[in-house]
Amino acid sequence: MSKRVVEAEKPASRSMSPNQQRWRRFRQNRLGFASLLVFASLFVLSLFAEALSNDRPLIISYQGSLYFPLLHDYPESTFGGDFPTRADYLDPYIRDRFSRPGNWAIYPLNTYSYDTINYFTSQPNPARPSAQSWLGTDDRGRDVLARALYGFRVSVLFGMALTAIGVFLGVLAGAIQGYFGGRIDLYFQRFSEIWGSLPELYLLLIFASIFQPSITLLLILLSLFGWLSLADYVRAEFLRNRQLDYVRAARALGLGNGQVMWRHILPNSLTPVITFLPFRMSVSITALTSLDFLGLGVPPSTPSLGELLAQGKDNLDAWWIGGAAFVVLFVTLLLLVFIGEALRDAFDTRKSGSRR
Repeated sequence: MSKRVVEAEKPASRSMSPNQQRWRRFRQNRLGFASLLVFASLFVLSLFAEALSNDRPLIISYQGSLYFPLLHDYPESTFGGDFPTRADYLDPYIRDRFSRPGNWAIYPLNTYSYDTINYFTSQPNPARPSAQSWLGTDDRGRDVLARALYGFRVSVLFGMALTAIGVFLGVLAGAIQGYFGGRIDLYFQRFSEIWGSLPELYLLLIFASIFQPSITLLLILLSLFGWLSLADYVRAEFLRNRQLDYVRAARALGLGNGQVMWRHILPNSLTPVITFLPFRMSVSITALTSLDFLGLGVPPSTPSLGELLAQGKDNLDAWWIGGAAFVVLFVTLLLLVFIGEALRDAFDTRKSGSRR
């Protein structure tokens, strides 16, 4: 009976394409596949952070009219206040107006944004976790849960952008080196060695003192060095594949170098690129967190996990500040490592063969 089952499974596996077989092996890795689902779910939720954690109601019904504070700023006088400035929806007076008969307001689950300062709290800052602030507040009175949620989104988006730029530059540089070889490869290797030996941290310190810190500046500076490690792997793959028969056949048919590189060699050289992505993302997130911790990263008003860690260092008695940032960072990096290991196993055909 077992022989029949094995014989029935062989044609099905042979009919699958290589990519389908890799996806099947990835799904068989339960830890990696579950990590991908959890990470994707957390990232999608963070994209809707304004609807989950905000000091503005989602919808307001006041005196028969509907208002959408997330899309438009309304003055306090709209809701019976005295001032024409933007309404403070945490003000007890405004909340009392919404609680009257015929009026209502739907608030997010967490009623604080990343820059909201609760002036009506009864506890000194930094305040301990309570029903009012689930993870407490920092030393400026801002909600830790909101800053952790928005900081997670900033870190992941920054990691994705930096990874995408590094992959593009790394694949381009490695492909040119590996395909043409010779003097081009030699000169490019010497340039890569010299460029990689530059003190990256010192350059960041110099540019941080000249220009105003911003996410764009960090993205540009870190992208100048992020492609070096991936270029070596792509170069090795192109050096190996350019001598194979299908490349020689493509050249014999009269295809140009660009067509041979991008249509034939590159699809067969993507294994190190794909398996490199989660680990590169974890390095990018760690780099941003480290720079923010040192005060060289994003502007102070931007939510950041590194800034929360720095506050936790300065306020050791407020354990909830550094603890929240540490848990978010630890879970994020752990999920990325599990995803990377599952991808590496999925593309390693020898390992999958030994399992069977």
